[in-house]
Amino acid sequence: MDYDTLVIGAGAAGMMCAAHAGGRVLLVDHAKAPGEKIRISGGGRCNFTNMYCDAHAFLSENPHFAKSALARYTQWDFVALIDQHGIPWHEKTLGQLFCDNSAKDIIAMLRGMLQSAGVDLYLQTSVTDFAKCNDGFTFTLNGAQPGTARNVVIATGGKSIPKMGATGFAYDIARQFGHRITAPEPALVPFTFPDRRFADISGVACPARVTANGPSFEEALLFTHRGLSGPAILQASSYWDAGQPITLCLAPDTDFSALLRDKRQSDGKKALTTELARHLPSRLVDYLSTHMDLSGRLGDLSDARIDRVTQALTHWHLTPGGTEGYRTAEVTRGGVATDHISSKTMQSQLVPGLYFIGEALDVTGWLGGYNFQWAWSSAMAAAHDLTS
Repeated sequence: MDYDTLVIGAGAAGMMCAAHAGGRVLLVDHAKAPGEKIRISGGGRCNFTNMYCDAHAFLSENPHFAKSALARYTQWDFVALIDQHGIPWHEKTLGQLFCDNSAKDIIAMLRGMLQSAGVDLYLQTSVTDFAKCNDGFTFTLNGAQPGTARNVVIATGGKSIPKMGATGFAYDIARQFGHRITAPEPALVPFTFPDRRFADISGVACPARVTANGPSFEEALLFTHRGLSGPAILQASSYWDAGQPITLCLAPDTDFSALLRDKRQSDGKKALTTELARHLPSRLVDYLSTHMDLSGRLGDLSDARIDRVTQALTHWHLTPGGTEGYRTAEVTRGGVATDHISSKTMQSQLVPGLYFIGEALDVTGWLGGYNFQWAWSSAMAAAHDLTS
């Protein structure tokens, strides 16, 4: 059990790194199968990258940290890889790239690459007694089998979706060797409201611009039994801090002020709610009418009332009670702090031979393929260093 490199975590980053690390490589995971998050991602079709991926779409204490790895292994490099393996793909929206057939195509590609590289893959295997030694690291597999490795790559991700085996293992290892942890939080996650105020319109969706702590995202908004979801909400959740309000702008492409003024002249007998239901879901208009004054006809609206209605629809302030937590969070915000990690190689600057890649680090991408691209890019940064 003497290896050049031990990679812990057989997810997207771990498999990608192990396949390119060179030498004798052991890839270990406690799950029954590799790439489980890949398998369930994108509705089973894996949103494997984004055409517009660059560092602006990532959160971190150090907003510059991701730049080097993303520039050295880009989204087009990964697209070239899947093209080489004959995996058909398509753009869905906003530059999001998906497999035509199944996310399993990506897993099969990575497993084939592991096999071609001669990587030893051990599943349902735990790593304990992890320690530094003169020639690298010592460890024990499943509490019984000792091993050594000159280099170790931690690719175990964050805490999101614990039912799939997510743990804080990466943080424990980082702390063991003196690294700081940026407080982990669920990200890309739905908001909850303790009063379940949207239960009556659960399932209603509409375009919206959602603002949280500065940044705004314009995509679909979904009302749920527990609160708010949909792409715009998931994006905003990565920037939200507990106790902060969020702002909803419903139907952001609609200029309600100009529209209602025009309709007041041309269609004055029409009810305000009838006109609003042409631009918003009728169930949502019914809900809003119980919380704001939407009574009367268009012809009776004063300029001041039009301004109040417009303000209510475009600056709807809400304070979530919380989020659905790691149970449904797509990723983890925070993680191993980057202040003692090389942005070019992902190697620890405190412990030579120790690398952290993927979601384990304090690098969190937007929804839409960005986090997978960070997995590929950070994995290749580490692999390049391991083979140099």
